[in-house]
Parts: sequence; C-alpha cells; structure tokens
Amino acid sequence: MNKKILSGTFWLSFGSIISRVLGIVYLIPWLYMIGSPSHQTAAQALFNTAYTPYALFISLGTAGFPSAVARRVAYFNGKAEPRNARRVGQIGFVVMLASGIICGILLWVLAPTIARTSPVSSASSAILTLRSLVPAIVLIPSMSVLRGWFQGNSDLKPYGVSQLWEQFIRVIAILVGTYVIIEVLGRDYKEAVVFSTFAAFVGAVASYLYLLRRLRGSGAPADIAGSDRQSSTRDLFGMIRTIVYESIPFILVGSAISICQLVDQLFFKQIMQGLLHHSANATQYAYTIFSANPNKITTVVVSLAMAISETSLPLISSKIAHVQDNMTGIQRDIESNLNLLTFFLLPAVIMICALSYPIYGIFFNFDVLGGHYLSFNVLQSLLLGMGVNILTVMQALRMSKKASWLLLIGLVVKLVFQFPLVYFFQGLGAILATSLAFAVIFFSGLHVIRKYYGVNLRSLGQIILVNLGLVVAVLIIGIVLHFIFPITNLHGKFTALIFCAVFGLIYLAIYLLLANQSGLSQRLFQRKLAYKYFRYKHFE
Repeated sequence: MNKKILSGTFWLSFGSIISRVLGIVYLIPWLYMIGSPSHQTAAQALFNTAYTPYALFISLGTAGFPSAVARRVAYFNGKAEPRNARRVGQIGFVVMLASGIICGILLWVLAPTIARTSPVSSASSAILTLRSLVPAIVLIPSMSVLRGWFQGNSDLKPYGVSQLWEQFIRVIAILVGTYVIIEVLGRDYKEAVVFSTFAAFVGAVASYLYLLRRLRGSGAPADIAGSDRQSSTRDLFGMIRTIVYESIPFILVGSAISICQLVDQLFFKQIMQGLLHHSANATQYAYTIFSANPNKITTVVVSLAMAISETSLPLISSKIAHVQDNMTGIQRDIESNLNLLTFFLLPAVIMICALSYPIYGIFFNFDVLGGHYLSFNVLQSLLLGMGVNILTVMQALRMSKKASWLLLIGLVVKLVFQFPLVYFFQGLGAILATSLAFAVIFFSGLHVIRKYYGVNLRSLGQIILVNLGLVVAVLIIGIVLHFIFPITNLHGKFTALIFCAVFGLIYLAIYLLLANQSGLSQRLFQRKLAYKYFRYKHFE
C-alpha cells in the first residue's frame, strides 16, 4: 500500500479519536473548577444551549461541501490540470467563507430567540454564550475547505493533525481561561462558560494557522508550471453550483442529530414550565441530566457508527457505477457494513449501560437519576448510529433523494411525538421521541435497501445472540455485585475510574470469549480475536 496514504489514514484516525477523547476528558477538571453541583448543572445547561445550535450551523455551513471539493481537486489532479484544481479550491474557499459569514450573522440575530426558548435559568447569559461562538462559525467553514484541499491531494496528515491542534488548543484555552476567571479573578462561573465557548474560535485559529503553514510549504500541484488546460470561470462556477446541489443531502444527513437535539432544546422548556408548571431551575436540571451531560458521552458511540459507515462508503461507491456486474460485491459490502456496526456497537452500548452510574459520576457528579438517563441515552445512541449509518449507505448507493425523504419523515415523527411524550415522561419522553424517529429511519431505510439489493440479514442473528449472552453475563455479575458492593456506593472519581476499568475489561473479555467460542469472530474476521489482532500495525 502507498506509504503516504497509509500514514495519512493513520493521522486522520489518530486526530479524530484523540480529539473526541480530549473533548470528554477535559470536563473533569473544568467542572471541578466550576464549583458546586448546582453550578456544574447550570454551566452544562448553558454550554449545551450554545453548542447545539452551533453544531447545527456548522453542519449547515460545511457538511458535504469540503469532501465534494476534495473529489473535484483529485479529479483535476488526475487529469494533470493542477491550475483548475487550484481554482476549484479558491472558489470553494470563497463560497465557504461567505457561508460562514451568513451562518454567523444568523446565529447572532437568532441568539435572543434561542436563549429565551432554551431551558436555562439565565437568558442573558445564554445570549452571550451563543454570540461568543459566532467568530468560530465564521472561520470554520473556510478552514474545512483547506482540509478538503489536502484531502483532494491525497495528503491526509494535515487534515488529521489540524483536528488535533484545534481540539488541543481549545481544551487548553478552556482550562486556563476558566482557572484565571474563577480562581485568579474571582469572577462568576457564567463568565467562565462564555469564555469556554469562545475557546472554539481560539482552537479554530490554531488549526487555521497550521493548515496555512502547511499549504505554503507543501509545494502544491497547482504551483507547478505546466501546459494544462484552464477551464473558464463560468465552467468552474457551474461546477461549484453542482457541488452545492450535491451537498444538500449530505447537509441534511449531517444535521439530523443536531436538529433533533435543537427540537429538545427549544420545546422542552415550553412544556415543562408552560404546561407542567415546573420552576426554571427544575427545568434546567432535567435538561442537563437527560441531554446536556449524556450527549458528551454518547457522541463517542455515534462517532463509532459514523467511522464504520465512512469506511464502507468508498467501497460501495466504487462498485455502484456498474451495478449489474458488481451486485454480489455490493451485497457483500452492505452486509459487512451492518455486521461490523452491530458487532462493535451493541457491546459498547451494553457495557456503558452496565456502568452508567460510575461513568456519569466520573465526568459529572454521582447522581442515580443522571446514571439512569445516561443508560437511556446510550440505548438511543444505538438507534442514532444505526439510522445515520443506513442513510450514509443509501447515499453511497446513489439513493440520496430517498435518504433525504426518510430523514424528513423521521423529523416529522420527532415533532409529532415530542409534545405528548415530554408531557407524560419529561426528559425520558424527549429521548423516546428521538428514538422513535431514528427507528423509523433505520427500518425504513433497511427495507428500501433490501428491496433493491436483496441483502441477507441472517448473519445478524448470530451477532445478536452473542450480545444476548453478554447481557445475561452482565446481569449475573451485576446482581452478585449488588449484594457484595452496591454500585451506588461509589462516590470517588478515582475509585469509579478503577471500577469501570476493571469491570469494563471483564465485560470485554466475556464478549470476545463468546465471539470466539461461537465462531462469530472466525466468520467475520477469518480469525479468533485476541490482543494481537487489535494492535495497530502502522509502525510495524
């Protein structure tokens, strides 16, 4: 395999994984500095109130477009037309810069409305927190095109390293800024939250500077003199319009989870306070433990599903041009995608559910109700991951319009069930409404794919049986453990961390044992799974 591609893939995976880990781990010292549990709850609600619409605007401003630009850049480089590749990159940069400015203006203008309808006790603080993210929104879309440029030139290392720099500098800024504001200046925790959201801009600037430095020193193909044909500006703008049109389904799919979270944010307060007459603080607490806190952890589960779907996408896309000749290969790739997803996703969900109370306590505070809500959210994330994966597979199969319609149907289901379920079950109702929406998306999408490609799902049965065996083992261990040392007796973060590490490894060992003994691992990976299989071989 090409050494450059192998190295780039490593850096892209490494940057993505470490970024997500940093995005969770920093919460421990940050919340410690915030102070009391009540302040921590309020800070998390305030932070999430800003980040949910921020994530949506980033999706609207970037989803699909940078990767489409990367494909066009690679196309022109393959035709030995580097000047056209550079012009596509330049026009894409301008388009994304304009997109960032428009999204930034929209967020600034809509901030008061979003803040007033969000489940936070201080609308004025929420407005400041939302507006502190505007500089980051302006900057990130154009930065994503720079990453797309490197991707199009088959140089993935800058892409991955820039992600790492962005998150690392952001986390450092959050922790140092919070320490100075609270410990040195003695100011209010709300000011620390505002600065912490503004730190997204600080991280984006660091990433931008790194990418620009690499761009100047890369000796890009577009700088090499040559006699390549130069397309007219009209042709290139027509190509950009096509890219924008092709990106719309990717924007919808990329925004699906953020849209559901925004529905929770905007309507939860109205039902809890307007109809059920709960206080502002009670509403804020409920929102924090059912949405703001668990979402930080469940994003890892959803990211795992997205990583698997993104790995499968080029394999399926490469065969779709000649469907009839490659029908067997497409069926095999779809089946492999679903098998891998369920093989990795189901045990992760089961293990996190089993350890939900100590995991919640490690990152936030030891709250039995918070642990229960984390379990419900992790189960929901299974459907989110399966739903997003099936939509991605449909896009790879050139079913983008069908995928978009399924997503819209799912969002209608979310809106229809949101009111009655939240009214009767509060936070759990919002989780159930989202779960129903993505269950409809997943099973409908699976039905469409099976209709056209006749995918065989019998192989999923063995994976489900193995995971049922894991559930039985986890329940037995949990019952025995309850009589020896109830899990709710854990109150120290370090003790909870050791507990999760020990029992997490025990549950993982049981799962691997069941997979090996049942022949499942041999069927999926042509070998039994052990430590040696999981070692990363990039440096060997």
